[in-house]
Parts: sequence; structure tokens; C-alpha cells
Amino acid sequence: MTQRDWTAPSTRTLVDYRLEGGVAVLTFTDPPANTYSYAMMRQLDDAVLRARFDPSVHVIVLTGAGEKFFCAGANIEMLREVDPTFKYFFCLHANETLLRLEQTPKLVIAAINGHCVGGGLEIALAADLRIAKENAGKVGLPEVALGVLPGTGGTQRLARLIGKSRALEIMVEGKTMSVAEAQGAGLINKTLAAQNFLDEVLAYARQFVPPSKASLAVGRIKRGVQSGLDVGLAEGLALERELQQFLFESDDAREGLAAYLEKRAPQFAGK
Repeated sequence: MTQRDWTAPSTRTLVDYRLEGGVAVLTFTDPPANTYSYAMMRQLDDAVLRARFDPSVHVIVLTGAGEKFFCAGANIEMLREVDPTFKYFFCLHANETLLRLEQTPKLVIAAINGHCVGGGLEIALAADLRIAKENAGKVGLPEVALGVLPGTGGTQRLARLIGKSRALEIMVEGKTMSVAEAQGAGLINKTLAAQNFLDEVLAYARQFVPPSKASLAVGRIKRGVQSGLDVGLAEGLALERELQQFLFESDDAREGLAAYLEKRAPQFAGK
């Protein structure tokens, strides 16, 4: 049997991209479990950069095709076939892609519509907010059962999100949990009813789109928190001042201050 070339770009759409009213919706589309390969990560990388450079995009939403899976993590068939060098560079590229997502100054929401385990949860952890469908499925990082660790940022982001001890417990036990349990543990920000789930997520996302919200300020709040957590307080405050100065010079800040003084609702433009 000829071994598949896992480095080749896919001729299929593995990450669907569509723009809906200022929200870029990125959908993992590799049924049945939406597992990711190097080819899918390359498409995700392209989609993140496309949304980053598009001034009409103010929020990014990640979700999975179908009703059962957000993403079940890395493609196990690929991991079984490729050599250790490929695996290393695969993990490196996945880390770079999620860092690009994390560092993009636009709000990122993971719309968890089904099982979200392994690398799927690691993708969701790189989002700013995680909204899950009620009773969507299992959530967790079970990589220890395969003799490996969560290698797409799981050991780093989970500990930063919920603390070292709880993160270690989840990863070394390798157990999965329900959406309600994941919310209780701090992995999920909120849950929404299953009916019209994605529509409800998009309605939530659109509140951060102009004219109702100053999306530049939302994005720079994200940048301040994201980068500030990785440096000391003095450095973080310096970053905050630079971001604030950028916003002071924006049209949105002028509109926000004027609207406050004129006692009217502001009409932001994202500029």
C-alpha cells in the first residue's frame, strides 16, 4: 500500500470560511470527527491570516461541521504513519497557527457544538471565549492514554486558564467531562441551548461588531491581557499605555467621548 503524502495540501475544503455581518466563521469540515491534519492546520492558518487582514472582520468564530464534533484533535492515522521529525514540525506549525490566532487583535470565540477533546480542546483554549452547546458532548485532554502529552499548547494554556493543580489533575487523569462539568472547572465561559446554537453564538458575537461596540478597543483589550500576562507588571502597564494611546488617536474614541457628552448612543466604525 502506498503511504499517503501528509505534507501535500488538500484539494478539499477542510476549514470553511464565511463572513457574516462582521464575523468570520471558520468551520472545521472533516467528518465524522473533524480531526486535524497538517493540511487542515495550513487551511486554518490561512483563514486566521485572512480574517486578521480583513478590516471588515471584527470577530472570529471557530466551530465544527455537523452536530457531534467540534474537533476530536489530531488525525490519529496521520500520527501513526509519519516519522518523529514530521510529528515535531507538525506540532511546531500547529503551535505557530494557534499563536497567530491568539495574537490577532480581534475577539475569537470557540463555538463548541459537539465533542471537544484532545487537540480540539487545545484549539478552543487558544480562543478568547468558549461557548458550548448544552449537552454537546465530552470535553477533555485524554492524550496520556496514548502515551503522549497535550502537545498543541494544552499543558501551557490550560494551566494559565484554571491554575496548575487543577490543570495537572485533568491532564494526568486523562478523563473527559461533560460540558456542565467543564464550565464548572472554568474551561467553558457559557452554554447555550442546542436549538439554533450557532445562530445564538453569532448573535452574541455581533454585539462586538460596530456600530454597537468599539471593536478596536475590544481587540486592544485582548492584546493587553494576552501579552500582559506573559510579562511583569511594569512591562504590562507600559504595553497598556501604548495600546491606550493608539485608541486615543482613533475615530472610535472621539465618537465615544462625544456621544457620552452629548448623551446619545455612540455609533462606532471600527476605525
